[in-house]
This record gives sequence, C-alpha cells and structure tokens, in this order.
Amino acid sequence: MLKNVAAVLLDGVHPFELGVVCEVFGVDRSEEGLPVYDFAVVSAEGPTLSTHCGFTVSTPLGLERLEEADLIAVPAGETYAERDYPPELLDALCRAVARGTRVLSVCSGVFVLAAAGLLDGRRCAVHWRHADQLTRRHPRVTVEPDVLYVDEDPLITSAGTAAGIDACLHIVRKEQGPEVANKIARRMVVPPHRDGGQAQYIERPLPKGPCDTVGEVLVWMEAHLDEEVTVEQLAARAHMSPRTFARRFQQETGTTPYRWILRQRVLLAQRLLEGTDETVDSIAWRAGFGTAAALRHQFVRALGTTPNAYRRAFRGPEAA
Repeated sequence: MLKNVAAVLLDGVHPFELGVVCEVFGVDRSEEGLPVYDFAVVSAEGPTLSTHCGFTVSTPLGLERLEEADLIAVPAGETYAERDYPPELLDALCRAVARGTRVLSVCSGVFVLAAAGLLDGRRCAVHWRHADQLTRRHPRVTVEPDVLYVDEDPLITSAGTAAGIDACLHIVRKEQGPEVANKIARRMVVPPHRDGGQAQYIERPLPKGPCDTVGEVLVWMEAHLDEEVTVEQLAARAHMSPRTFARRFQQETGTTPYRWILRQRVLLAQRLLEGTDETVDSIAWRAGFGTAAALRHQFVRALGTTPNAYRRAFRGPEAA
C-alpha cells in the first residue's frame, strides 16, 4: 500500500517538477476522504539546494529518509542530463528497488535512474528534447520519446514537466484505484488521464538536407499535397525511372516518397487545426486525406491523438 513518499533533490532542481510531486503526494486531502501520505523532501547534496530559477530550497532530511519510502520521486533539474551524481544516491536508489520500492522520475530525473543502472534493458520515457542524449549516454536503455510515461514496475519514468502529473496520477490509480486518482485530479483541475503522447507536442518536420536530384520534386510535392500522385509520376517529373527515383529519394531524404508526403500532410493538418477555424472535413480535403475518417486514422497513427483533441489542446475546448 502506498503510504510513504519521498522526493529526492539534487542541486539545480526544477521547482515545477518538484511541485508536481508535492501537489499530488504532499497535500492533506483527508477532509475529502482521500489518503494522506507521509511525504518528505530529501536532499542528496546538503541541506540547502539551488534551483534553476535562482532561489534555494532547504531540507534537514538526507538520504537515510529514503530507506522507509514506498515511493521515491526524482524530479528534473538543471544539467541533470550532463552531470555526475553522488554514488550514495545511486546506491540508495538501487537498494530501494531491490526491496520493492517504486522509483519515479520526472523529465530529466530519468538520467539519475539510468546512471544507477536501474534502466538497463528496460523501456523509459523522457522529454523528447533529451531522447537522443539519453540514448547516447545510456545505450542499454530503450528510450520511448513519444509517450507521456512508461510503467516498468517498480520504475515509472515520465516525460517533460506536466507529464509528471500524468505519471503521479497513474501511480495513485494503480495503488488506490481510479476514484482516488480522479478526485485528486479534480482538485488539481487537471484531466485524470490524457490521450495521446508527446508526439503531438513535438515540432518535428523531416530534416531537409541537401537534395541534389529530388529537390525540385520535393518543392512540387509540398505545393500539391491535396493531389494523389504515384511514384511513376514523381519519377517522370525528375526524369528518372521509378526504381532510380525511389532509390535516390531514400538516399536524400531518409524515407520513402509515400512516408514523406504522408508526414507533410499531417504537418499541414496540424497547422490548419492550430491556426484556422476550418472544419475537419475541409482540412482533410486540403491536406490530401480526402475524408475526415482518413485524416483521423493517419493523425492517430502519427501523433497518438485525434484531430479534434489536438485542436482542443492547442486552441482551447471552444475551438473543437
């Protein structure tokens, strides 16, 4: 049963990510019939720590407090992706996992778990901006950059900032049921569960490297996303055989013509959903999907959310 929670901090901790853990587990909601956690903030580097915002956080509690925790949370911090960590902290986390304690990371806190070797051979979530760096620094870890959180019990890793709320509520839901998680979420004025993953928040157009032989065709394709085209037609515009064109296209863009145009259509749909009041049917036609059903299908596959949900997320509920 989840009763005892400790948030462990390093120098440069991010206040918001710490605040997420404090809000979910450190607030007394007993008047609403909700569980009260024995919550503590612990320092791994002395009684006074800096934050990346310029103020300090003080706590008298050291790493010994982790020994009694049912859940240990590691919030994000400045330079967590590059720095080294106190061996005493890494040892404490390993001991905690060995005795069955859950360990949660928020955003770049995942680098601490990875440094302890706890994520070797496991999946994890991280903010999409840190995904490549985490993969390079810890190649034995399987990084999933498109999800909000990953539950590899007893390790729960979450992506950037607000995804920490999703992961904390997931733990509450798992330990104490959906009713408790829903009541805490309602008190916090957040959804108890968000649809989709990080993909909907990532600005990720395909890289535009040197395209010596297919560059003009790419420009034409971008200007005619609403048209159905075949590889044969594109090859003819490039004055190549279909086989040669497909090979050159892969070499110069890193993908196939079909996947390239599909990604550009999704990007166009995103821009139209964010910046216009056009209906989903109209956007589907303009982006080359033909029907709203086809747009929805490809949108969910690419971004993990629906066009209407995406529009609500970026323009507010009245825009859907």
